[in-house]
Amino acid sequence: MDQHRQLPQAQPRQTAQFRSRRSERRDSGFRFGLEAEFLLVDAVSFRPLWHPDLKFCALNSALEAIPVDDFRCDGFKVEPPHRKSIPYVVEGYHLPDPDMNPIDLMPKGVEIRTPVCTSIDECLASLKTLHARLQQALQHLGYQAVALSFHPTEVAFEGPQNKRRHDFWQWAMEAMLAYGPDVNISLPEHLATGLDLRDLNEKVNYYIPALTALTLASPLRQGDLWRIRGRIGKSVRTYHRSVAAPAIEIHPDEGPRLELKPFEMTHALSDYHNYFLLWLELLLDDELKGRASDQTRIYDMGRIACDGLNVEIARERASEVLLRAPDVLAAWGFDCSPLDILRRRLETGRVPADDIIAIFQQERSVPATLRHLCDLH
Repeated sequence: MDQHRQLPQAQPRQTAQFRSRRSERRDSGFRFGLEAEFLLVDAVSFRPLWHPDLKFCALNSALEAIPVDDFRCDGFKVEPPHRKSIPYVVEGYHLPDPDMNPIDLMPKGVEIRTPVCTSIDECLASLKTLHARLQQALQHLGYQAVALSFHPTEVAFEGPQNKRRHDFWQWAMEAMLAYGPDVNISLPEHLATGLDLRDLNEKVNYYIPALTALTLASPLRQGDLWRIRGRIGKSVRTYHRSVAAPAIEIHPDEGPRLELKPFEMTHALSDYHNYFLLWLELLLDDELKGRASDQTRIYDMGRIACDGLNVEIARERASEVLLRAPDVLAAWGFDCSPLDILRRRLETGRVPADDIIAIFQQERSVPATLRHLCDLH
């Protein structure tokens, strides 16, 4: 769920094993972390599961038993009813006591949190290792984790008020159906000090709908394709979350940690690599001149969710970012060759949601479609 997470410091043994070319020369000062939420399915039938099927204690015990001694875990935030600082979290709806303190949790899925890493490559290697261990642990419970950004069969959730603010409570209920990655970057100190956060927010508002269009991947709703106004929509998740949830969160006491939220879940490591590159381009390129309000972002995201790259603003703005990124990021030592994948999506207009739609039209069932989304590669 969209909540604050504290990422731990980089793990030395993994840092030595997975370094980008720039960090091999010296520590660039950039830090990277990823939080990814996964839907759970039955390991045999691939029927999607939800809180009526899942129990916090059983899930949490399985997560706590996963070996993570090779990761630095002492900095992970522990939020009740969780007990241990580990890279895994049971995600769901917190049940409160009369003072709004969480005492239990209705699960919607599982989140992986990577340690803070000194390179993108190191972060992705951590995610891959943690994901493989998660899948192995879930097998013992009869589950598998699937990368999909919206629950494909459930459509609504109601729970007792668990936030003092009404709008926070409403979003907590909405988030029970949504799954997403949080892309975390901390800048070198001299860049972070001069960051204009208000201007950054307006820049993100302008460009993020078009960039999110390249990642759309949740076209399933209530056991079928999501149909809206006579056409198949690209992302139920983006349609729902854009109204109430922020595009970015800033954690000033952590570097600051700059957290980008709108991109969609994926089972491709290359996509996560590109999420970091796009976020870096927005952070580092002062020549991106577009600016917009929160209200404009919300409006644009709603249209993007339905029609993807066919929305008139999408291609021009995404093209601007993709065109500028190689020169801007190369100066900081980042390899932008993975962005070729996004350039092809821009040229063809075909985004991951279209692949899921094609699979569903061939398989004719949600479980058969989900079988294609459980491997991380």
